[in-house]
Amino acid sequence: MASVLVPLAQSCEELEAVTIIDLLRRAGVEVTTAGLDAQPVTASHGVVLIPDTTLDDALKKQYDMVVLPGGLPGADYLDQDERIQSLLKKMADNGKFIAAICAAPKVLANAGLLNGKRASAYPGTLEKLRLDDVILAPEPVVKDGNVITSRGPGTAMGFALVLIESLVGIEKREEVEAGLVCA
Repeated sequence: MASVLVPLAQSCEELEAVTIIDLLRRAGVEVTTAGLDAQPVTASHGVVLIPDTTLDDALKKQYDMVVLPGGLPGADYLDQDERIQSLLKKMADNGKFIAAICAAPKVLANAGLLNGKRASAYPGTLEKLRLDDVILAPEPVVKDGNVITSRGPGTAMGFALVLIESLVGIEKREEVEAGLVCA
């Protein structure tokens, strides 16, 4: 079974976090949510999320993918966490998937993991970093190798479906998508 780690920082974007977690679980993916500390996470619009575990405990396991929800200042907290930076580099070095949405692609950029890649993010997020080696893409969801990025809350469902397809295949994506009655 594919496994995914979703780190949850205080003030993350709840629509993105919950959509990612929910759709991956619908696809039969083992999802572990981890708070940066042992506290419940109060998301950017006041929804309280209870992580499965702490990041320290979650890091004792191996994952096929790590997905960073966006939101501010949640993405800043992820960016400032050395454990997250180290994990992202380790995942990339081992050919595992790394994914981020909204403001969180800047975490990947600051880890040097978007160099030479096409990427999407919340408008203005990556532009502010003045990254010469990142190709800013207008698409709502961008997959470049093992790096998957997306623009924001409105693209969370499409982003989660690309995560599913990347981990467990197009058939599972189509099965989950059909159950959502997107069209």
